Amino acid sequence: MWDPQQYLAFDNHRSRPFFELLGRIGAQRPRRVVDLGCGPGHLTTTLTERWPGAVVEASDSSPQMVAAARARGVHATLLDVREWEPEPDTDVVVCNAVLQWVPGHPALLTDWAAKLPPGAWLAIQVPGNFDAPSHRSIRELAARDDWRDRLEPTGVRSARNVLDPTGYATVLTEAGCAVDAWETTYLQRLTGDDPVLKWVSGTALRPVRDVLDDASWDRFVAELTPLLRAAYPQQPDGTTWLPFRRVFAVAQKP
Repeated sequence: MWDPQQYLAFDNHRSRPFFELLGRIGAQRPRRVVDLGCGPGHLTTTLTERWPGAVVEASDSSPQMVAAARARGVHATLLDVREWEPEPDTDVVVCNAVLQWVPGHPALLTDWAAKLPPGAWLAIQVPGNFDAPSHRSIRELAARDDWRDRLEPTGVRSARNVLDPTGYATVLTEAGCAVDAWETTYLQRLTGDDPVLKWVSGTALRPVRDVLDDASWDRFVAELTPLLRAAYPQQPDGTTWLPFRRVFAVAQKP
């Protein structure tokens, strides 16, 4: 279950890739702009600000996120991205930090590109940090005897199946698009006690929290905390540095 408030705890850090993705989209007067995986809707509103003449379509697979988006005035619908079909006037599609949750999503990108109208833009961004110490620590703990059987169905013990920039560029170029693909590693400056734990609690640990009762969750967190502290030591000034890799691709259909 997604927790919008937990997700927004690091809003400034999580929002920066979205705006950098948006900055590479060259659409001037799109008819329809689609936000697939809109989350709590705080970034969807910026699409309306940039393209005030466009119809903005938003959706998310989480009822909690859809409710939060609607509370912000975003007309969001409950929808799995795998079920989405573009309307004929869809000129911009933004899919920010969603496709890492969708196995086989390169085929989905090929399908979307085929169905979009000429001149349309397709922009995606996914985290590329699944080999980072934070995620390795989670997988290491989930593989221990105490947790293995309970957490196997969540898939948390496996690295997410995302491509590198070349991979996404290849998929979208073969779909007939002109592609701009790149990666960025942000060095996030976090503060407070155990900030990396709080960071992953809003994303990578969500499947774990969904299957554990309160007591088991508290125990899992207690075992994970020292692993994260060792991997991301707090500096004398209270800062904890978190390198965070993101992969981007912006494609335009001819």
